Amino acid sequence: MKKFALIGAAGYIAPRHMCAIKNTHNMLVSAYDINDSVGIIDSLFPKSEFFTEFERFQEHVFRLNRNPETALDYVSICSPNYLHHAHIAAALRMGCDVICEKPLVPTSEILNELSKVEQETSKRVFNILQLRHHPAILSLKDKVDKKSTEKKYEIELTYITSRGKWYRESWKGDPRKSFGVATNIGVHFYDMLHFIFCRLERNVVHFSDECKAAGYLEYENAKVRWFLSIDADDLPASVTGKSPTYRSMIVNGEEIEFSEGFTDLHITSYQEILSGRGYGIEDARNCVETVEFIRSSKVTPPSNCDGHPMLAGLLR
Repeated sequence: MKKFALIGAAGYIAPRHMCAIKNTHNMLVSAYDINDSVGIIDSLFPKSEFFTEFERFQEHVFRLNRNPETALDYVSICSPNYLHHAHIAAALRMGCDVICEKPLVPTSEILNELSKVEQETSKRVFNILQLRHHPAILSLKDKVDKKSTEKKYEIELTYITSRGKWYRESWKGDPRKSFGVATNIGVHFYDMLHFIFCRLERNVVHFSDECKAAGYLEYENAKVRWFLSIDADDLPASVTGKSPTYRSMIVNGEEIEFSEGFTDLHITSYQEILSGRGYGIEDARNCVETVEFIRSSKVTPPSNCDGHPMLAGLLR
């Protein structure tokens, strides 16, 4: 049984990590968050310690790690995006391996820095890249890998996950902390596209504001028109009033269904990490570089039919 601590225990994604720890038959020993709305711990790990000050949490971990019988094996990180770097580095220096939510960090420069901390501490960082474990994505990847053709796949990727007014008041609505819509809600899709279609060759941004973004990505084996949004008004009529989220990936005119099963993919991710098959810093590099480029790019009007269909209503 492995012993875990968790940073960011009151966040939206933390329960998935707690359930993954529970379902892989491991133990949450300690948790930290500046907020104390963490009652879910009672139903999963009622004996876990909990702290609202990082200094007390860190000192607790140091004391645990003096004794091999109580020493932690992993720290799971579910804190806001802008804190990932600091929390990962701190956890490595506490003597623990790390499992971190996406986006791992905002830039390739910080990835390089974390690689140095890994070397200094002889510990590892693992990123949750759960779409790499989705059966529909694995099936598509297998199909692409086996098909020999010079013609690239034509992809239309749409992800709309509506958010209320609270979003802009939270850290997620602050681009200095979330790094913007494309990074916050899109980074795992860019990782998925790289995972399936290999090397990224072209990256163009057609639209970007605080609620939505769109662009064109060309990979070694695919041309991708993408659209991301947190605006409920962008939901298609088929889901309006039924679901706040719409995911669609059309490949050569055929819809690839991958909307179901997202929750269980965290359990699969933990199983793979604990079995020595986790995804580390270099695996995350491509999607980090992709969103880093998107954030720094100037918006360019679409051309040669490379714009997503939903762009037409935005560019009038």
